[in-house]
Parts: sequence; C-alpha cells; structure tokens
Amino acid sequence: MDFCRKQVKTDCELLLSRFQQTESVRFEVFSGIWRDMSFSHIFYGTLSHEKRTFSRLVLDVAGSFFLPPFSFQIRVGGLYLLYSLYHSQTAAPSEQIRLALKDWEDVKKFEKDAVDAQHLDAVYILRQLMFCKAFHFTAMPTPLVYRKKRKAERSALCEAFMERASRPQELINVEFLEELSNIHELYEKLKTSVASPASEPSVHLIRKNLVPRLRSAVVDFYKWQHRKDSADEDDDAGEGTSSQQECSRRAQLLASIKSKAYGEAAEASKSRRHRQVEVDFTCDESGPAPTAARSRASKPSLKARTNENVRISGDVWKEAEETTLINRLAVLDSEEKRKRFKRFKWS
Repeated sequence: MDFCRKQVKTDCELLLSRFQQTESVRFEVFSGIWRDMSFSHIFYGTLSHEKRTFSRLVLDVAGSFFLPPFSFQIRVGGLYLLYSLYHSQTAAPSEQIRLALKDWEDVKKFEKDAVDAQHLDAVYILRQLMFCKAFHFTAMPTPLVYRKKRKAERSALCEAFMERASRPQELINVEFLEELSNIHELYEKLKTSVASPASEPSVHLIRKNLVPRLRSAVVDFYKWQHRKDSADEDDDAGEGTSSQQECSRRAQLLASIKSKAYGEAAEASKSRRHRQVEVDFTCDESGPAPTAARSRASKPSLKARTNENVRISGDVWKEAEETTLINRLAVLDSEEKRKRFKRFKWS
C-alpha cells in the first residue's frame, strides 16, 4: 500500500488548499468542500483484505496535517479530515488514529488555543474523537521494523500550509502582557514610596504606558507583515509574464551557443583516430603516463584478480589438508651419520 501514499497525500493537500482559501475554521465550510469533492469515495475500490491496510495508510497521511509545524487553520482542517475519514472508512471494526505520546502535548495546546479563540467547532470535533476512542496512543509515530533495508522516503512539506515564523507574536501574548502590567505597576509604586527629594528625578525615568505601547508595536509589526506579503504576491503576479519572456530569451541564447560550439568542432582524421599511442614503460622519470596512453592489458580485471586469488587460496588449503609424511619433515641425525660415514668392515 505504500505505492499510493503519494497520491493520497496529493488528494489531502488539494482538499486542505481549498479549505485554506475560504479563510474559515468552521466545520460547515469543510463539510461542503468534502461533499463537493466526494472525498468519501477514497475508500471505494479496495479489496476486502486491503481495507484495513488502506484505512491505516489514509489516517496516517491525514494525521500529519493535524500536527505542527502547520498553521492553525490547516491543523483545524486536518482535524476535520481525520474525523470525516474515521467515520467513513469501510474497515470493520474501525481503524484507530495513531498518535505518539510526544505529540499529545501539541494536541492539548491546540485544544487550549481553540477554547481561548472560541472555535467551538474544532473543540467539539476533537472531544468527539476522544469520546469514540479513535486515538491509538503509541510510543513512536511510525511502527518500528527491524532488519528493514529499504529507507523510508520523507515527503516534503507543503510550504503553502506552513505558518510564517513570528517570534514577537509568540513571545508577547495576553498572559505575558498581564504579568508585565502587574510587575510594572508594582515597581512604580515601590519606587515612588521610597523616593526622596534628591532622587525625585529618577522617578520620572519610569516609562508610562509601557504595556499598551508594547502591544501596539506588536500589532503594527503583524500588520506590516501582512501588507508585505500582499505586496509580494502582487509583484509575483505582475512579473509572471515578464519572467516567461525572459526564460524564452535565455533558451534561445543557449540554443544558439550550443549550435555554434557543435558547428565549429573539427572532426578528427581517420589516420589520427586509428593511430595507436606508444608508451615507454622503461622510463620512470617522466612521471605517470596520461590516462589516454594507458594500456588496458597492463592491469588485469577485477574478475581475473579474484579468480587468481581463489585459485591460490584453494591450492594452499588443499595442500594443508593433505597428510604430511614423516620423511618430508626432517632426516634423523643417525641416518645422516650413516649416510655420511660407512660402517667399517673387518676383513
């Protein structure tokens, strides 16, 4: 079933891109797109023994859009997609949604953000999945398989679904502003209570309206980001035709350069093409010979060297396995003396 993972991911991205264009997080809008695309038909056409495997694949692909680093709207769309796929699958009993324990904190934070923003549709759908026990809590996001040589292909994330990094908005939130306001007010009261006539000018160093000014600065930065994004999109739309013309001109220029280069290339004569290069192997002072002058027969091939090594090693082992005779080891001293000095015979 891994061969159709790419196609399922493409279909999910198409559905979520249409949901992103609506700029809404309501389940009613998502269900309208779901019915318009007839997305529930994705489970049709599978064989009986493939239903559970295909359902697990579809839920795994859809579950990736419910987790960071995607934007809040895409994560809401991923939640609605999981809910719809879970209740429209054809496997019986229903296949559960795999969720790693390390991702549970992100799910709870998503629920808290949805409650704070009063997105009750997303909160209701998430709690309905919990009530149906649709989540299967696991130790790892994907099953761990040993002795598996094939490397898992990592698909690239869709950049259009990614939320733009904005550190000021992440750091300056409502809780931080409230805490900063309380600390600033307490600090101002303490400083005025201990102030003396000599240190009275230092009291005026306290910045008034610190929290409202900080909040307005973050809001201005956020608006500037949106204006810049819209301006970049307009520039890209205006430069679309000019970029196509520039690409066509570059293609024509490259074609003309290649035609000139190939036209001016002179063909070598037959006498030079069939002439053999002589190599002097006796001279070592001239350094290594060029690559073109090397002889192919100077070095045996890998197959020949392997066969030679196997033959030599086979002969050595064959000789080692044979029984060694005692007369092949050494000759006894008594026999050597007998051979060298003949026994004296009395006449």
